[in-house]
Amino acid sequence: MAFITRCSKKLALSNWRCWLLVVAMVLAQGLVRPAWATEAPDVSRTPVLKLERTDDALWLTAQFRFELPVVVEDALLKGIPIYFVAQAELLRERWYWTNRKVASVQRRMRLAYHPLTQRWRLNIGSGDMTEATQGLTLNLNFDTLTDAMAAVRRFSRWKIAEAADLEPGAQHIVEFRFALDTSQLPRPLQIGTLGQSDWQIALTASQVLGVERGK
Repeated sequence: MAFITRCSKKLALSNWRCWLLVVAMVLAQGLVRPAWATEAPDVSRTPVLKLERTDDALWLTAQFRFELPVVVEDALLKGIPIYFVAQAELLRERWYWTNRKVASVQRRMRLAYHPLTQRWRLNIGSGDMTEATQGLTLNLNFDTLTDAMAAVRRFSRWKIAEAADLEPGAQHIVEFRFALDTSQLPRPLQIGTLGQSDWQIALTASQVLGVERGK
């Protein structure tokens, strides 16, 4: 490029000024996008959260929408289990510093199709969904993929924190994340999904918990 050549010939300019000029011109041409220049989120896919505080715990009900990409559904029909992971974090808001995490829970789900019975099985647990740990999970069976996905898309009264985790008089925030977990897929399939947008399902939402005054 001509501007690089001119920059290198002018000894009065230091190297860092040359690079600043290069970066500025590239940005102006739209060839590089800053990290914050992301697409607007799809509001229709944002999970709807409902928080319930009781004497002993904080409960979360969440409902959200998303469709399985064709490649993911094809993998299921071929007998390959698909995994999902959800995480909820309780944060105590601090005006003088970053928010402090006071509680965190995970829920993992394994969805599989069984050709012999032509039924769908959904395993729900808090740890890695391996064959050895399936006996420690909640096992649900469905006749259709539509019914199975309805269960995946809804969390009902999920205990996310103890009542003792909530500080009276302080404001708290609940952050919820849900994603397709490709880390537990067969290794060859993990490699094949790298960089593939069809295998990227990620939903996030947050909600402020009302302040409860000390008794």
